[in-house]
Parts: sequence; structure tokens; C-alpha cells
Amino acid sequence: MTSTYSTDIVIFGGGIAGLWLLNRFRSEGYQVILLEAKALGSGQTVASQGIIHGGLKYALSGSLSGAAEAIANMPARWRQCLRGEGDVDLRGCRSLSEQYYMWSDSGFRSKLKTFLGSKSLRGRVEAVDKSAYPAFFKQATVDGTLYQLPDFVVDTESLLTKLAHNQKDCIYRIDAGSVSFLKNNSNHIERITLGTDNQPLHIEPQQIIFCAGEGNAALITQADLRKARSQVRPLHMVYLKKPGLPSVFVHCIGDSFSLTPKLTVTSHVAANGTGVWYLGGELAETGVTRNSEEQILEATALLAVSFPWLDLSNAQWGSFKINRAEANVSNNYRPDDALFIEEGNVMVAWPTKLSLTPSLADMLTERLRSTSVTPMQKSNSFEISKLLSRPETATTNWN
Repeated sequence: MTSTYSTDIVIFGGGIAGLWLLNRFRSEGYQVILLEAKALGSGQTVASQGIIHGGLKYALSGSLSGAAEAIANMPARWRQCLRGEGDVDLRGCRSLSEQYYMWSDSGFRSKLKTFLGSKSLRGRVEAVDKSAYPAFFKQATVDGTLYQLPDFVVDTESLLTKLAHNQKDCIYRIDAGSVSFLKNNSNHIERITLGTDNQPLHIEPQQIIFCAGEGNAALITQADLRKARSQVRPLHMVYLKKPGLPSVFVHCIGDSFSLTPKLTVTSHVAANGTGVWYLGGELAETGVTRNSEEQILEATALLAVSFPWLDLSNAQWGSFKINRAEANVSNNYRPDDALFIEEGNVMVAWPTKLSLTPSLADMLTERLRSTSVTPMQKSNSFEISKLLSRPETATTNWN
């Protein structure tokens, strides 16, 4: 026996972007379900440092690029949502730090890049008087300048939990290998078929959103789409754990020609209460060719140069690789903003960065309003939960 379920929108992918879209579309009155093949947030989301930033790294060249302009207002937009005043209610989501800093060492290029970046983001970057330095930087044994940014840091696990809880009855786990798509003569997908343990399930949607990060590539192939192409940019992230580790949230601007901070540090707490430093930035981008031992040695040396007053003896280290997924629109060029590509009744979407998730939701919501997709006037009598279970939520690599 086959069961059929009709709905306005089906979202594939339960990371922050997919969950945000689910919340946004439901608030617009659409009937929506979200399908996830693993744990919620198990890819890029839980591997993110959680920084909601306003475009510093894109402004280090001294000019406001398209990327910097696109992302500049995102911190204020997210803060609205955290207060319950935005388009998605994030009240109860935990922030790890309301302040984020930029540390420039005494090198010439470091000072120059920091100066250019601060001028480009004038009004959003302020030098911190040494008397107001956080405790960790008051202990500095090397010359440097500290700047405060408009950025802040959210706890990604808390964010996942909040977004999923808002719409918990609309989120289901699927077997990615059991999904098939049936198209009509107009190249629209009329039916999604899911193989389940008990019986096949047919889902008949008006609109489909692929928002599964790296998983978009497989979905594009399964749905036989011709316009959308996905690409990945690999990272090699590092973390260290040590009791009593100070809480630090900072970009370290180096002396290389790269416009990426040489090191980006966020602080977290492991499940057992131990302090964690999570390291990204240029370290993560250039470390993709290194094995774990080599990457940890590189990170150790970088921290020793950046923060020579920090005692890291007896720290526990770990590293892992993760792929950032984004649209491939122009010979591997990195998109400046969130982006979606439409084909038939499928939109393939990439937020590009965590901060840009609200921008992606704006784009898709506006597009839906301009199409023939209108909210269903009646509900299904069939309970989809009889055939599909709920996914778990992913946890960080250091837990």
C-alpha cells in the first residue's frame, strides 16, 4: 500500500539554512515539511564557529566589496531575531559572546590591513583603549592593537535546538538513498517518493527547496537538474581543550598578503565543563593539505607567536576536515551573497555563510510570493509521522 501526502513546500536539509527557511515559510502561512538524512546540523552548521559577522575579512583590502556590503547589516538583523523582533523568533537561543575583537600585531602588513579594514568599516570598528582590554589581552607580552567589531557569536547547538523546536512537528528523517523524483512534461517534479520500512510514501509538493549544503550535489543529480551546480571549499579546523582556558573571541590579523585573518578563535565549553578553543581562519584554509598531526603542530606554533603569554601545556588537541558548500556560478568563483538557482519547481539554495541565512530567506520568500505557489486551504488527513521518524540533533566534534 502506498500513502500520498500533499504539501506546499518540501525542504531538503536540516542545517541552519533549512531550519530558518522552515520557520520563515511557516510564518508566511505555507504548509511545509523538512527532510533530513542525518542529524540536524550535522554538516557545516555544527562545524561553524557561530560568528555572526559584518564583513571585516572582505574589507581588509580597504574597499567595500560586494561581499562586505551584502553582509554588513547581518549582525543587526540577527540581533533583532534574538530579541524576538525579527522575521524568525530566536528568543532563548544562547549567545557565546556579545563582543568580537580583532587583534593586530606590530608587523607592518598587519597594521596596514587592519587600518584599511577599519577605515572601510568606519563606524563599525573601534580601537579599544588599553585600559578597557579584556583580561586576556591585558596580559599581553607583545605589542598589538585591539579593535572591537560589531560581530557576535551564537551557540550553534542552541540555535539548532531553538529553530527545530519551533517547528518540531514538521521535521522528519529520511534515507537519502531511498529518494526518487517524478517529473511531468513541463519539467516540474510532481512527486517525491520515499522508501520506508513499512510502505512507500509519495509526497506531492508545489515547491521543492534543496538546502542541504554539501548534500545539494547528490540531490541535483537525483532530480536530474541541469542548471544548478555545487562546489565545495575545504577547511581543516582545529580545537584544543584545557581546564581553565580563558574565554577569547578574536580575529588575529597576520603579516601575509592574505585578506583572511591568519587565525580566528572562538571559545566554547565541552559537555564535561572543560574550556575549548576552536580555531579557524587562514589556518583552516591552508591546512587542507596537512594531516592532523601537521595541522595541530601548525596551530600550536601560530598560537605561540600570537599569544606567547598563554600556557597551553597539557592541552588536548584535535582536528577535522569539513567542506563548505556553495553555488558554482562562474568557474569556481566564490559568491558574494546567499544564492539560489531555480529550475522547474525546484530552488537549489546556498546561504554561502552562516551570517547570510536571513538574506537567503528574504530571496526565497520574495520569489515564492511572485510565483503561483499559494498556501493550501486544507490540511492533510494522512499523518506523515506514521511512516517517518524524527532526526536527532548533531553535537560538536569536541564532545
